[in-house]
Amino acid sequence: MGLFDGLFAKSRTVVLHVTSANGFHLRPAAVFTTEAKKFASRIEAETRGKSVDAKNLNALLSLGLEHGDHFDLVCKGKDAEAAIEALTRTFETLMEKESTTPEPPKQESAAYTVQTIPGETLAPGIAVAPLWHYRAKTVQETPHPFSVAAETVLQDLSDADTKEKGIALAQKTLLETLLESVNSLEAMRKAVEEACQTLRGSAMEAKCTDYRDLLRRIESAMGYHTVVDYPDTPFILEADDLLPSEVETLPSSCLGVILHHTSPASHTAILLRAEGIPSLIIADSLPSSDAPVILDASAGVLVPSPAPSDMTQAQKREETIRKRADHAHAKRFEPARTTDGQVIKVLANVTDAASAQEAKEAGAEGIGLLRTEFLFGEKKPDYQTQKETYRAIFDLFDEVTVRTLDVGGDKALPYIDLPEESNPFLGIRGVRLFQSHPDIIEEQLHAIFDAAEGKAVKIMFPMVATPEEFIAAKRFALEVATKYSCCVDNITFGMMVEVPSVLFLMEIFNKEVDFYSIGSNDLNQYLHAVERTHPTLSLDPRSRALFAAIEHCVRHAQKPVSICGELAADEAAIERLVKCGVTTLSVSAKAVANTKERIRHV
Repeated sequence: MGLFDGLFAKSRTVVLHVTSANGFHLRPAAVFTTEAKKFASRIEAETRGKSVDAKNLNALLSLGLEHGDHFDLVCKGKDAEAAIEALTRTFETLMEKESTTPEPPKQESAAYTVQTIPGETLAPGIAVAPLWHYRAKTVQETPHPFSVAAETVLQDLSDADTKEKGIALAQKTLLETLLESVNSLEAMRKAVEEACQTLRGSAMEAKCTDYRDLLRRIESAMGYHTVVDYPDTPFILEADDLLPSEVETLPSSCLGVILHHTSPASHTAILLRAEGIPSLIIADSLPSSDAPVILDASAGVLVPSPAPSDMTQAQKREETIRKRADHAHAKRFEPARTTDGQVIKVLANVTDAASAQEAKEAGAEGIGLLRTEFLFGEKKPDYQTQKETYRAIFDLFDEVTVRTLDVGGDKALPYIDLPEESNPFLGIRGVRLFQSHPDIIEEQLHAIFDAAEGKAVKIMFPMVATPEEFIAAKRFALEVATKYSCCVDNITFGMMVEVPSVLFLMEIFNKEVDFYSIGSNDLNQYLHAVERTHPTLSLDPRSRALFAAIEHCVRHAQKPVSICGELAADEAAIERLVKCGVTTLSVSAKAVANTKERIRHV
């Protein structure tokens, strides 16, 4: 702050109270610091005689603010008044949102004939298998510079497509803060240890896993890989704790998890629930044994030495759950036919050749959405690489819908230079790349055309708002075909229905497009003017407006309509989608079998 700036600087202070039962933990703190950085003022948080920079996530977390605590928010600068008002609103919104966070599952009652070990339920369910104690080793491969590794991890967290995307975004903010003061692996290790030491013994101690997870990710990106030789046979994992990234890599042979040091509010616990893995917290170490134990996470107990009758009871409960899943899996290749005989086509959303193969094995009848942006990673793929990838995918199915490159908004690529925009979700993204980056789109279309080689392939343009945009995009594609002498008699052209303006122009679009695919996620955010990745505002995934828009589209469309957003796999929404006339759903590979089975009961 300069001399004259100081003459006009203002100072504002407000007392903020932590009302969330989980305290001011990583996710809300990450949102808060991101908002604070938008202001030029110096912004500090003061409590218990300690003052920290409120724009620094690591420093803010070091305060260990728990439920019932309060702190002074002090803003000093020319925009102090605006900052204090905005940050107060942000904080209150965060606390209100956190207060409605679902509580951990309530424990059921269960009677066992032998002594049990009580625990705290992280994720309900039951598992019967031997215990296996976590052990790992570190293997060093080809080393990579710290700076390159850091950029790789930041991009991976940005692109994360997990059940809990908010966790990845919060970790990204935390890593960005750490990188402001560290530039080597040694410094990173020291910073993580210091942060964990500060949090140890507080209600925020569980957040140490996020620090350690980031360190593990950096080490892995630098060539230091942690290898865990999990058993191939069924087992229940016992560990002090797991990193969030480790939950995502647990093998299918892991039937349950017991952790000694975590909390129901930790990101590890959230991911275990999202994955549906029966899990308990048990503070004490457990005796080693090769014999099966009963993990009854629904009742909150471990039965270490079950009697025969206990095993019989647990196995019956476990069998009932498994039979439902096995039934759906066994019928995954059969058509999804409703009770009145209507056949609903179930396709898959995929990102590459590997996920396409997974979809094939899961029972998908085709690909309803190939997200090509995931083929474009840190390095732009050339024409030949794209062609080979597309061909490998096209060879697996008779029906494939390819969405042209869709970046912008919450999706970025390092080699595509997009302008800084105050609201990128309303800026250059989707089909608008045809104008801003024609060379990249031309190469992609050329690769798709050559890879098709006579196969029926659908090309879909994203974020179309007007008939003129669709007509221009299709004209561009046909000009590419002419330029490279590609036959496109087998190609049809359609569009995503994501922008509400499309709903009012269906009569014109019907004359131009070959098919429609409703992207429920984006359509919902634009209907409600709420960014779908917004950290504090939330969207009802089954909002009345969204269903009204879908019903309007189906009723007025004169071309085939499918749905490829998350709503397509929502068990609570499937019946309504079918009854309003949707005949094609495109879901993740893992959801194919269950979606088909749900349709059979409509």
